Amino acid sequence: MSEPKNSDNPMRCSVLGAGSFGTCLAILLAERGYSVDLWARDPKVADAIRARRRNPRYLSEFELPDAIQATSSLEEAVHDKEVVLSVVPSHAVREVWSEAGSKMRAETLLISASKGIEMGTGKLVSQVLEEVLPESRERLVFLSGPSFAREIAELRPTAASVAAFNESFAIAAQTILSSPLFRCYTNGDVVGVELGGALKNVIAIAVGLCDGMEFGLNARAALITRGLAEITRLGVELGANPLTFLGLSGIGDLVLTCTGDLSRNRSVGLEIGRGRPVKEVLGSLTQVAEGVRTARSAYELATRHRVDMPITTGIYQLLYEDKEPRQGVVELLTRQLKSELE
Repeated sequence: MSEPKNSDNPMRCSVLGAGSFGTCLAILLAERGYSVDLWARDPKVADAIRARRRNPRYLSEFELPDAIQATSSLEEAVHDKEVVLSVVPSHAVREVWSEAGSKMRAETLLISASKGIEMGTGKLVSQVLEEVLPESRERLVFLSGPSFAREIAELRPTAASVAAFNESFAIAAQTILSSPLFRCYTNGDVVGVELGGALKNVIAIAVGLCDGMEFGLNARAALITRGLAEITRLGVELGANPLTFLGLSGIGDLVLTCTGDLSRNRSVGLEIGRGRPVKEVLGSLTQVAEGVRTARSAYELATRHRVDMPITTGIYQLLYEDKEPRQGVVELLTRQLKSELE
């Protein structure tokens, strides 16, 4: 990492969510020279971090820098902070920020790294935060892109997108987070960046299913490409810039999540494709695979807007309507022929 910004008077930051990605971002901020509070919902996790300087559940092999202090108090985590990174699961965003919002300074920069679509409402994380924190809208920034937590913690080179409603705050987040090993690019398309980060998880389940059934590399490439096409269709319908999906938060994150061995969503598809029952695979998850919930909310969102998303529909039916994997594949392969650009 680059040299600390100011070791005598470090910027006060916090990370909400002590999962893999929250932990690695806390490490990143500490390496940048900032003071970091890491919030864990479970007091036992916070206690263990304070006692052993390691997260007992996620990335436990990494010793956490002294600049990271763990807490299970939301008020302590967000009070008097200059920057807060929100890395809670997407389904918990509304609950957490309904409580934390009133405890945060009005001028705090809030960077969200949660990826998903709220079930029931079909709202993106940005829309949920706009509702819960209307006065903070201009200071909301959204981090997305191809970034496995373990590789960030290992200080391997990574690039990501930061999108905001106000460009000046995207630039501020870019400056705070970026180093030679973690390079951020700004983007003004919040909807596109958010959708790319959410929907790639659904396509990754499909690609994992394809790989588990040993359909080969041709089929994998076709799924990724057609997956990008349907993500773009929904994005354009919702007002996103189609070029966003050719960037880091689009094709970049999609390729990583669909092909990387560290992808939890791909692993879900792999296990189902290899013959394990869906309920057994989902019941054995020890970490959140956002694509499972997002498959349902994305299917409902696409249906509402009458956008054709056959891969997403197939994964929804597999996970929620007990459709047999091979039946879903057959239906996908025997759809009516059409132009690639439709």
